[in-house]
Amino acid sequence: MERTLYLDGLALWAPAMPGWPAACAALRGEAEAPGPSPAGSAFHPASHPASHPAPSPVARPAAALLGANERRRAPEAVRLALEVAAQALAGSGHAAQGLASVFASADGDLPTTDALCRTLAADPRALSPTRFHHSVHNAASGYWAIASGSLAASTALAAGRHSYAAGLLEAATQCAADAAPVLLVALDTEACGALASAHPGRGRLALALLLAPRRGAASRWALHWRLHPGPGAGSGLDEEPPASAAARALADNAMAPALPMFEALARGQPARLRLALSARSQLGVALEPLGAQAGAAA
Repeated sequence: MERTLYLDGLALWAPAMPGWPAACAALRGEAEAPGPSPAGSAFHPASHPASHPAPSPVARPAAALLGANERRRAPEAVRLALEVAAQALAGSGHAAQGLASVFASADGDLPTTDALCRTLAADPRALSPTRFHHSVHNAASGYWAIASGSLAASTALAAGRHSYAAGLLEAATQCAADAAPVLLVALDTEACGALASAHPGRGRLALALLLAPRRGAASRWALHWRLHPGPGAGSGLDEEPPASAAARALADNAMAPALPMFEALARGQPARLRLALSARSQLGVALEPLGAQAGAAA
């Protein structure tokens, strides 16, 4: 049975796409990024021609939600997660304090894992308790709860290359079952050091969706979803091919299967996609723009 939810906010961050306005242009295959968006419109694709050069790559997300001391100590995965969570929440009309959340990541913070492994190999007694604390898979959701003041339930999950699809299914199920909005944050970092020789993860990518059970003032998309039996991973149907060079450049990041969906959102056009959950199941997603503002944004 197909169910319908609504998108009240979204966000994307990568070094070459530091925010949704820049990502819209890049995912549509435009050579230049749009200029500053009007207040409150960062959720929507640009509806005017590109007029500014594409932004230079940004080394780290701002993660302004964190205090200065926490921001200085926060590892990469935490900064990525909090950046897109705050962007998706902005202008949505939802308060973070009561917002349930799902955090999906295939591998968590790979730079932290590499640093821990190097320390264990060289001098185990020098292992940092803080760095170990940052290595746990729910570190980002914990930082989000502290920084946002959220008292709502939070889920952290991993499903390898299918972590985005699993996270979206979990968030959609919670949203439908509880009739309450849910924030989905999905991210993966890049393998480095000796870990890079054995791990395929490349690039840094974070995405967020704010799902709502009912259409509200901030809703610009309907998201219809259902489960499908059938071939998934390894069948040739496990991933939609990305259309833009910007998405293809992130093909080795574990969150890359999300990018065709975000390309469709950037184009502002209806789309149907399937995301593999396993060798035997897929998550079907249909995106429907709502109202003149979303439809005119293609």
